[in-house]
Amino acid sequence: MRIWDLAPKRLCRQHLLGEQRELHAIWSISTVNKTGYSNHPEVLRWKGRLKALYIRHERLVTEMKKRGYMHRSPLSLKFATGKSKQDRRIHSYKDQIMILKNKKCRCALCPYLMRHSETLWNEPT
Repeated sequence: MRIWDLAPKRLCRQHLLGEQRELHAIWSISTVNKTGYSNHPEVLRWKGRLKALYIRHERLVTEMKKRGYMHRSPLSLKFATGKSKQDRRIHSYKDQIMILKNKKCRCALCPYLMRHSETLWNEPT
């Protein structure tokens, strides 16, 4: 379970759609008080930051639509409470890029990330 701290436009199809699915899982655990994975570090880092998670979801959806993907699973704005910015990280940006690189993804993203990693830190997530 992972929500990347990289700009959605930098994610390949696999990473973009995978994050969107996992974001919905975190949202469900956090808003419906489901117990499965409720103590997972990624779930805990969004506690008190559902507004930030909602914003991340909207950014993912925007990128999905740019790529021609359909989106039929909106989040309820009424649950988007707490901080609007995520200031907690499980892994640094550099570590996240290394995680992606080590996945040996066949998309163009991972080599791009390695070539441009130093400029990505300042991009909005």
